[in-house]
Amino acid sequence: MAQVRYKLIVDELATRIRAGKLPPGTQLPTVRSLMNSHRIALATALRVYSELEASGLVVGEPGRGTFVRDTTLLRGMGLVQQPLQPGTVDLSLNYPSLPGQAEMLRDGLRAIAASGDLDALLHSAPQGGRAHERQTAARHLRNRQIRVGGEQVLIVNGAQQGLSVSLMALLQPGDVLAVDALTYPGLKTLAQSQSIDLEPLPQPAGHTDLDALEALCKRRPVRAFYCMPTLHNPLGTVMSETDRQRLAVLAEHYDFLLIEDGAYAFLAEPAPKPLFTYAPLRTVYVSGLSKSVASGLRVGFIVAPQAWVPALEQAIRVSTWSTPTLTVNLACRWIESGAVDTLEEQKRQDARQRQALAREVLRGCEVIAHPASYYLWLVLPEGLRADAVVAALEGQGVRVTSAEPFACTAHVPHALRVALGSIDLATLRLALGKIREAIRI
Repeated sequence: MAQVRYKLIVDELATRIRAGKLPPGTQLPTVRSLMNSHRIALATALRVYSELEASGLVVGEPGRGTFVRDTTLLRGMGLVQQPLQPGTVDLSLNYPSLPGQAEMLRDGLRAIAASGDLDALLHSAPQGGRAHERQTAARHLRNRQIRVGGEQVLIVNGAQQGLSVSLMALLQPGDVLAVDALTYPGLKTLAQSQSIDLEPLPQPAGHTDLDALEALCKRRPVRAFYCMPTLHNPLGTVMSETDRQRLAVLAEHYDFLLIEDGAYAFLAEPAPKPLFTYAPLRTVYVSGLSKSVASGLRVGFIVAPQAWVPALEQAIRVSTWSTPTLTVNLACRWIESGAVDTLEEQKRQDARQRQALAREVLRGCEVIAHPASYYLWLVLPEGLRADAVVAALEGQGVRVTSAEPFACTAHVPHALRVALGSIDLATLRLALGKIREAIRI
């Protein structure tokens, strides 16, 4: 009887939400009120709200209550670009591109066509790339202050596959992976798909709480810590040298490995030394050319201790076998010619210009960002709900991302992550103006 009663209440609330009778943002009755109005037990009332939340119809916020979610929003983890309505400006994902890159591609393809031994590009490369390509990648990574031989570098299909391969090779289902409370959505998805247990760490002032990490290590056997020490996504913070040193000591003392994501690190100049230099026997460093060159290039790099390389090669073999030889050849040519270095410098300047524009348009708003980042974190004023703002902006032809895909905790802050790098400056100014108007209260 209790089971039937519980289902009836869930169905009743779900029907009202889907029919629009309980619009997005509506605060539902407290658990105590639900108990009294329907004469049900505490466990039953909690189960009702739990099932509605699991269905994506409501969201519970500690200390505030339970609210109806906007079910018209596209939900995702940031890995797949959702289809845009015609005319919509996309500020949810970053595809930084500069004028002249198409001609650069044309010239690169001509050079490949004019070169010898084209037949070699029709054959699969060894897992991790050919020896000379790995050496070229190693030379490129010296710009990140990583100095290793090509035997410690593996070439993969973008940084996302680099993370996937690293988790596949180095962690097991059930392992504890410590992460920041706000972290890269793609990492969250990978961990969930591999049944890896995420443990979020607080981020006071936007930085990892290393005391909390140490306390976690004392409670649970932490296998690894994933972090973005240079240009955290979405906050744009940069870990101090003191914290990098302490993190390396903690990894040694508590016997866990470090997964360092350097996808946006090229934008921070001058950049501090990567974690890899402090703990070279415990760190896997992942980066790529998607942001610094082009998202369609899909060339990434993994740097790892020599002892881990065979396991990483095996993970590449069972996932994608190898990287496309044509795009790797093109990327290596651009690295060797200095074109990648030039593009990175130009994009640093471009990102600074976009951040300056955002600060101008969003003056007076609570913005958290690095001055050379392609994204910003916009904290919403008290009383505004992120899902409502996202929906309103979508209706005005501007797509942004709420904090939800980045949050690893039950409490999700009301904030927006705004990508700045995919559109021209004039369009960006107009879109940021719409954001400014949408959050005025």
